[in-house]
Amino acid sequence: MQILCSTGALIGRPNGRDYHLLETLAPQLRCDGFEFMMYDTWYPQVDEVLPFLKGLRFNIPVLHCEKSLAEHISIGGEEELQEAFRLFHLNCRMAAGLGAHKMVLHLWNGIISDTHFENNLAAFGDLRRTAEEYDIDLLVENVVCLEDPMSHWVELYREYPDIHFIYDTKMADFHRQMDMLYLPEYDWLWKGNHIRHYHINDYDGEYMDWSNLKVLAPGKGHIDFDRFFAFIDRIGYRDTFTFEATGFDKQGIVHTDMLNEQFDWARSRLDRMA
Repeated sequence: MQILCSTGALIGRPNGRDYHLLETLAPQLRCDGFEFMMYDTWYPQVDEVLPFLKGLRFNIPVLHCEKSLAEHISIGGEEELQEAFRLFHLNCRMAAGLGAHKMVLHLWNGIISDTHFENNLAAFGDLRRTAEEYDIDLLVENVVCLEDPMSHWVELYREYPDIHFIYDTKMADFHRQMDMLYLPEYDWLWKGNHIRHYHINDYDGEYMDWSNLKVLAPGKGHIDFDRFFAFIDRIGYRDTFTFEATGFDKQGIVHTDMLNEQFDWARSRLDRMA
């Protein structure tokens, strides 16, 4: 099992999305590696960002695909799809260059979200084939949406029976779908090994509380993580977990102590399962 830190927890708008910060921040963290969060502002800098990161020789088994490309897919039309796939290739290139074999995908995103889910459903097959060309396992996240993510997962599963997912605890609880993970009618998710990665984040809002989407560390919200990890132990999942709780403040200063506390918290639970 690997405890990963999202680079999005370290790098954001308040510190200028400066990826160079990873060189000094990463050695201070008690995690096993990183999930690299791709930002849209880095597309013109891929030829600079990739060599820098490769030079750091970090363990980066997972890349989080840049989110806005899903909006092009949702809008639909040939021109929008071409742009989505152009951007998707750049994300795949980053993942392959960093040695990541898993990619987290927001198949729907932004204001348009899942309002034209038929476009997202139709595009997934080509997206996955493209990812496979780069030796990448493409994972669809249960992203918050206007309908609900589990319904979309079920529809995707019916269309693509061998699909793989990434399960985010906060996203699920936002829609009050956390308990669905434990129900017999959804045991196909783990019995068929469809969930290949987990995001561990807490949530402290009400049902679909759009004003309360801040990414929280476990214990800062109301998700029952004792039940969650007992379930993880029972089903025998022993792979990757990413923690995404925001580690920087409004001035862009990263608080590594807070991040390390959640890694230690997770390791104390996962070590019992080893």
